[in-house]
Amino acid sequence: MSGLTQSLRFGPAAVACASLTLAAALAWLLVAPNFAAPAAPGYDAARMVLLYSTLPRLATALIAGAALSLAGALFQLVLRNPLASPTTLGISAGANLALVITLLAFPALLGFGRDLVALAGSAAAAAIVMGLGARRGFSPLSLVLSGLVISLWCGALAAVLTFLNDRYLVSLFIWGAGSLAQQSWDIPLSLLWKVAVLALLCGAIVRPLALLELGDGSAAALGVRFAYLRFFAIAIAVSLSALVTSAVGVIGFIGLVAPIVARLSGARRVGDILIWSSLIGAALLLCADVSVQLLAGAFSDFLPTGAVTAIFGTPVLLFLLRRLKMRHRVIAAPFAGLRRKLPAGRAAVLVLVAMLAAIAIAMLCGRNPDGTWQWLGGPALAELLPLRLPRVMAALASGAMLAVAGVLLQRLTGNEMASPEVLGISAGATFGLSISLFAVAASGIWVQLGFAASGAFAVLAVILAFALRAQLAPERVLLAGIALSAMVDALVGAVASTGDPRALTLLRWMSGSTYGVSAGTAMALSLAALLLVAPALLSRRWLDLLPLGPSSAASLGVPLKSARLALSCLAGLLSAVATLGVGPLSFVGLMAPHLAREAGLTRALPQMAGAALLGGALMVLADWLGRTVLFPYQIPAGLMSALVGAPFLMLLLFRKSRTTQVL
Repeated sequence: MSGLTQSLRFGPAAVACASLTLAAALAWLLVAPNFAAPAAPGYDAARMVLLYSTLPRLATALIAGAALSLAGALFQLVLRNPLASPTTLGISAGANLALVITLLAFPALLGFGRDLVALAGSAAAAAIVMGLGARRGFSPLSLVLSGLVISLWCGALAAVLTFLNDRYLVSLFIWGAGSLAQQSWDIPLSLLWKVAVLALLCGAIVRPLALLELGDGSAAALGVRFAYLRFFAIAIAVSLSALVTSAVGVIGFIGLVAPIVARLSGARRVGDILIWSSLIGAALLLCADVSVQLLAGAFSDFLPTGAVTAIFGTPVLLFLLRRLKMRHRVIAAPFAGLRRKLPAGRAAVLVLVAMLAAIAIAMLCGRNPDGTWQWLGGPALAELLPLRLPRVMAALASGAMLAVAGVLLQRLTGNEMASPEVLGISAGATFGLSISLFAVAASGIWVQLGFAASGAFAVLAVILAFALRAQLAPERVLLAGIALSAMVDALVGAVASTGDPRALTLLRWMSGSTYGVSAGTAMALSLAALLLVAPALLSRRWLDLLPLGPSSAASLGVPLKSARLALSCLAGLLSAVATLGVGPLSFVGLMAPHLAREAGLTRALPQMAGAALLGGALMVLADWLGRTVLFPYQIPAGLMSALVGAPFLMLLLFRKSRTTQVL
């Protein structure tokens, strides 16, 4: 379990009371005008809105905040993982995907058992994450990485279904981002008794959870069956998360931040952590939702509260993370224990052949108008080549840049989980691009590139500054990346929920589609890839020495500050340019470096070259699958790469590796 370097000055009771008082004051500002106004004769619309919309919404915020915080506290206690929460473990994303699929395929089920559908999705996600975590001793980083993979995969599949069925799921975007808007007391009353029952069950395991602080051996000697206790506690936490997701959508960060605040304010005993986390979480979500209603006014129903909690929760989490001291397991690289099966030269040749085969398939193999398969040649090839070549070039260049950026980030931070997608760099580029769309009229490719690069650099600078303060500890870098990525995604979601027509353009671009890429854009991306990958290859000596540690690298002649700054800027620029081509949802930046290492390319230069070829091949294949699998419909390449890449990475992560305990 985590330790704390220091506590806040006030106790958990004082913090909870202060939070609830602030929430009550904000709520009174919201409802006071309606109470002060005299009742109108006959039908009073304002009073009806207060009684059947505003007050139920406030009640829902309190109940949902308490439930999510209680779930997060349970996850963190039983898994001994301060990073655990319904969002970081993919629980909420699994429930959201299950509801989307049911809404499309079996809508009648939602009328009979909406909560059961959400529970099934959450349970499936939890089973996968816990199965992967069990193979690695439930180490915090492995659980969070597995949760990120599940979240990305579920989010990508939900996005595919939304884009293919936008007529039916147009309102699902706002709900999925966490909307607390209510039209009656049905949802808060239904949620209240269910959460109350689960809270009572949680109270029954407080004593066994407290005994776990003595250690597994001591707890077992006192009669605690740890496997059963873990299953029961996780089942309660999953149920709480599923109920909230079913009622109001995905609300992030409350379940992660509230237990941390409770611990930092002095809560030590299990019962205290559970109680004060619930109260603090309820106050936090109520404050966020009332702030939305006060500031957004009539548009508050269209501004998801879940997006706001991520926006305001990120700075709080980054501040609290400096005070958190973690005991973690350092995970061996997923492929470090594998015996090299091929010499590096032969492996490089096979990687090159794989890339050429992917290009040939994408260029020559396709579908006829009647849906039959065709291998192009002759006049048909000459006719379709100008249409397919730009898409292939754009996918190839973008995939190569993401892969090289992933190698740079992994070696720079010493974190095998680092990538533009996981650390939020791609999300930062997306945010920069969204600003260009809304702030600059008719922004061109170079203007978009400048804004995207600025957003990527900003996120990367915050992450590296935060990491350097923590001696590049992998868990801190990962958590900072998760926080910033969620905040940026929430900002983009808030912009997209306004109904502006440009928001639709942004959402379609975020899916990573290469449809309609012009020859000029493809050439620009290819030229950028050549200009940016070349200096990365030339920095091979730095990249070979930096993973040895700061002192060892400096003693061998590496200028640490200038090397880190140059490599960070290069990784940010690679990510920004690639994001313009295939959007922020790709999984290539995380997967390609591991695949290159799996092939036996372990030194910096061979790994970068192999990862670039594999990353390009993966994106080309993703683009080809996207335009052929559901012909005549097309799935964007970015979403397709996430759908294909995430399960493949989970299979690789399922291989058991050695872990060592570090205090």
